Amino acid sequence: MLTIGELASYAGVTVRAVRHYHAKGLLPEPERDHFGYRRYGGDAVIELIRIRTLADAGVPLARVRELLRAGEAEFAAAVADIDRRLQAEIRERQRNRERIARLAAGDDLALPPEVVGLLNRMRELGIDERIIRVERDGWIPLAARSPARVPEWTARKREQLADPRFIGFYLTLGQALDWADDDPRLAGLADELAAYLTRMADERGEDYVGDIGVEPRFAELMDTLAFDTAPPARRLIRLMEERGWTGWTSLERVDPARTR
Repeated sequence: MLTIGELASYAGVTVRAVRHYHAKGLLPEPERDHFGYRRYGGDAVIELIRIRTLADAGVPLARVRELLRAGEAEFAAAVADIDRRLQAEIRERQRNRERIARLAAGDDLALPPEVVGLLNRMRELGIDERIIRVERDGWIPLAARSPARVPEWTARKREQLADPRFIGFYLTLGQALDWADDDPRLAGLADELAAYLTRMADERGEDYVGDIGVEPRFAELMDTLAFDTAPPARRLIRLMEERGWTGWTSLERVDPARTR
């Protein structure tokens, strides 16, 4: 026979919980011995463990009382229902864990995996974080508006990032963020970039260079966001127009003479 303290310890609850279950009518109070102490047998241990297990699973005590009085078939069905609910809660908690992890990761929260991988690749190449932020901010609306084209665009971008000259432009552009608008190095960068784009357009077609499939007004909005983040980009675009290319988000070949 067990004392109330021994019963509580064995079942993994507190003495206060045992008394609470007595008060709620869940666990019958045993007779007291001649010293005035309650003494509990094996049945009480089993019953208390059942109560604790159901309560820990989130079953209200009123429902626990009903289940303790239920027949075997009803009890088994109820346990199956509880198990299904717990499995659903576990899945939801796992999804919450994944969301929290993505929240901590930053880029993962709002971008498809292909884009996150692309941005990470740019970091590995040593590209300035400010440039990566411009890229990220551009990808978010693009992915939201045209998710089906994201794999195509990211594959193209990865192909471009395999070209050392293209990487060099990105690295130089990161340095250019700290240049003044009248820095002569911007003109040199514009010369090299325009020549590169022209060669790519001649070899692969202009769509390969500039097609992102968005309306001009949307492209202009994205350009504005980029210019706000990287002000020297605005000056670089003006220089590029003089060399036959316009736009930042959506590049377009133009007649240099029209800008003179």
